[in-house]
Amino acid sequence: MASAQPQETPAVGTYGVQFVCSSSQLAQLSPDMFRYLLRLGIPARLVQETFDKPRGAVTYSLLGSGAVVSTLFLAQRPELAIKDEVVLVPVKNNKTRKLKTVSKKEILLALLHPGRLTEFKGKACDVEALADHVGIRQNTVVWAEVLEWGWPEGGPSKWNNRYWVKGTPKLRTPLHTALNDMFFDQGKYHIGCYAATKVVFAQGALDYFRRVKRDAGKARSVEQRLLSGGEPLVDLEPGRMWSFETDFDPLELDRPGKVLRMVGGVAAGNFVPGDWAYLLNTDVRTSQKTGYEGSNAIYLGGNRFDDYYNDNENRHHYTYGEKLSEVYQWRHDVFSRQRDADKIQHLAAHDYERLNATPEQGGLLMGFRVMPYFFGYEDLPALPGPRND
Repeated sequence: MASAQPQETPAVGTYGVQFVCSSSQLAQLSPDMFRYLLRLGIPARLVQETFDKPRGAVTYSLLGSGAVVSTLFLAQRPELAIKDEVVLVPVKNNKTRKLKTVSKKEILLALLHPGRLTEFKGKACDVEALADHVGIRQNTVVWAEVLEWGWPEGGPSKWNNRYWVKGTPKLRTPLHTALNDMFFDQGKYHIGCYAATKVVFAQGALDYFRRVKRDAGKARSVEQRLLSGGEPLVDLEPGRMWSFETDFDPLELDRPGKVLRMVGGVAAGNFVPGDWAYLLNTDVRTSQKTGYEGSNAIYLGGNRFDDYYNDNENRHHYTYGEKLSEVYQWRHDVFSRQRDADKIQHLAAHDYERLNATPEQGGLLMGFRVMPYFFGYEDLPALPGPRND
């Protein structure tokens, strides 16, 4: 099967999914990729296959998007025929329930969309590496869909002491058991959005290999990295993610994430379901308030971002515009959309356009995204030993 417009040399501003391969890998990649597209219901005519033979690279890109880099409204494009999927997820007492969530199709189309390049190199030059990556992203979104944790309001966090001592699992408590409880018994947890985001990503990756794919070897690999240093919710992301902070420790600059990597230069408005994005509170006064330095956000697909505390009109999500407004309104002392509704300041279309930019350009959105490693298909960076401060 061939794509509509094969090319030999990638154009400037390459975007989509790129594989950099040996000649033997490259020979198998193209048929495998188009079988995967077919499996997800993506017509070959919508995808451009671009070869760069001197580099041993092939790039797959979504056609028909023009100069648009935002992925927020992919699901509204009729030719893409995107629909949510229904999955089974575990709940308390060994039961399951059906949950509607983002489709693998939307995740892959977002990866193929203009606005970023995702590279698979070496051992990761394998369509199965891409399929696993899409699967982890979907599972991360699944666990972020319907949450109602408590917000600590600047006070200490609250953890179910049956399984946790603050943010550390109790001795002899399996990590997956402790993580599951945070979703099964949400009322017993009051945590900030930074901790919440790390919990969702830890659960998304570990649960994907333990329960969804049932790959014990990769599950052990994820678990071992999470447990490195004895604190599974510490250092999931690379240290340089926080290099913009005034009190950033330069020794953290080269520290790799346990289970997450960072990609820079992503276009504003470009999100792939399962991305971790950060919106910075640029207001000097309110950014000093604990918990309001910025917002850690997971993109759920379909122009939806997580709502860990079910604070947004009982919908369990924010649109991107609402997310921008949420962070912006903190400077007007709107710390709850329900409780402080009378303080909300109207934002016009040009305000949202301005806020959808990096802080250097007068906006709120940092220009990076954080995403899972390609587990089992790349040599993960070694983790540092304990530091002696």
